[in-house]
Amino acid sequence: MVLAQLISNGGSTFSHNPSLPRKMTTLNTLQDLLIEKLQDLHNAEIQLVKVLPKMADAVSNDELKAIFTVHLEQTKGHIERLERALEILNASPTGRICYAMKSLVEESEEALNTKAPEAVHDANLIGAAQRVEHYEIAAYGTACSFAEKLGENDVASLLQMTLDEEIDTDRYLTALSEIINDLASTVGSETEQESFKVSSK
Repeated sequence: MVLAQLISNGGSTFSHNPSLPRKMTTLNTLQDLLIEKLQDLHNAEIQLVKVLPKMADAVSNDELKAIFTVHLEQTKGHIERLERALEILNASPTGRICYAMKSLVEESEEALNTKAPEAVHDANLIGAAQRVEHYEIAAYGTACSFAEKLGENDVASLLQMTLDEEIDTDRYLTALSEIINDLASTVGSETEQESFKVSSK
């Protein structure tokens, strides 16, 4: 399936009614569990591809904009790696919704729509982005461990490449947050508030 088509419907081949109970699955082997986690990550990355351009457009700091833009392209590569990994395992990438990422994306959308001085707005978006990164680091680390235990070395290698990129992105965001948080911390007095543009992007 074409990536653009997957992105347009959140990466799922079926519609989801949040009022309905989640589909119960049966897992018989560790490989079944690995496949489920990779499908979950595939959907998570597709959800992320939809929100990252909005985050890049919304920030005022040029370095933060660049981090989000670069990570958008990396995320598209993560989707391709997951599809290759699932192909190795003779499994389809579609059919699951990552509810964890769905909630994280909703939090990111809330941060996007919050009115605040530019530095505070950027600090808020860094926080939202790092919550996403920390989830992905945990999820890829777990999946990589499963693949290694199963002797699926090619799958583990693909997952490790993505895990390394997620860790690097989180480190970049942490370093930049020190600067942006310093700027945000100076916003408070009436005089200082007047000197800042209020971001409502």
